[in-house]
Amino acid sequence: MPATQSKTIAIVGATGVVGRTIETVLEERGFAVDNYVPVATGRRGQKETTAFGKTWTLTAPDDVDFSGIDVAFFSAGASVSEMLVPKAVDRGCRVVDNTTAFRMDRNVPLVVPEINATRVGGDAMLVACPNCTAIVLVMSLAPLLAAVPVERVVMTSFQSVSGAGREALCELDEQIEADAGDKAPQVEVLPRQIAFNCVPVIGDALESGYTKEEEKIVEESQKILDEPELKIVPTAVRVPTRVGHAIAVNVELKEPLAPGRAIELWKSAPGVTYSDEVPTPLDAAGSDMVIAGRVRRDPTRPNAITYWVVGDNLRKGAATNSVQIAELFL
Repeated sequence: MPATQSKTIAIVGATGVVGRTIETVLEERGFAVDNYVPVATGRRGQKETTAFGKTWTLTAPDDVDFSGIDVAFFSAGASVSEMLVPKAVDRGCRVVDNTTAFRMDRNVPLVVPEINATRVGGDAMLVACPNCTAIVLVMSLAPLLAAVPVERVVMTSFQSVSGAGREALCELDEQIEADAGDKAPQVEVLPRQIAFNCVPVIGDALESGYTKEEEKIVEESQKILDEPELKIVPTAVRVPTRVGHAIAVNVELKEPLAPGRAIELWKSAPGVTYSDEVPTPLDAAGSDMVIAGRVRRDPTRPNAITYWVVGDNLRKGAATNSVQIAELFL
């Protein structure tokens, strides 16, 4: 894409894995940054960060002044967004929020640009970026929905450790190292040991037995696709992969859809492709493409197909999607 006019931007959560990835994506996409305000608590005594070819001083969340900032990316947790986003908007700063704080607010667009870019109007000041798993799911569902109405989706996500943040990644590394040294792995960040393991519960459990993470996948997918009655049965699993989420999906449609036709739809949709070789999270890592694979008929239901889909949770699942929204602003 062509370079944008130079702007002043802020990233709230600048030193986190998503914040750092936003910096990378901004540079890759030619987003001309004239001035940068990295906002972070400066854990472990960090006072500066390097980005866009310069060294910048970190600003504490309580000290940031959003006056004169054109776009602010928020990725520091819902409580920080709830406190600071209204202040940013009041000062004329456009906001892309990558937390749960405003996703289900009826007055805030929840946007995946390849699907619903028209929801970002010229006067939009705040747009929410969806959950990383919901993005991968809807990117694969939207091309099918455009051809045949969907009745029901049953999906299981296999979500990488980076989805839980930098500290969870460090814990994975420490547990692997401990195991190699015949020591007991320490469990502090994630609820159970993640090294050499799978944890089939992500987030707090609800009365229904599902978790907040699974609820987010359902509600956000319905909002993005503008299908409030779409039936989705989710299971979210944390797996010991560093980057890249994968989802096993079973889709029941109102009419039959041949696997070959599904492949055509994916290959012609923006941001999605199909791989004849079964794609893995490693194949998606570092890419902005969502990759579907292993599509086949469901032999138990005449109108259903089953497939596998992967995407980079840090890029298209968060940072790239956020930058694409900022490009719509400008």
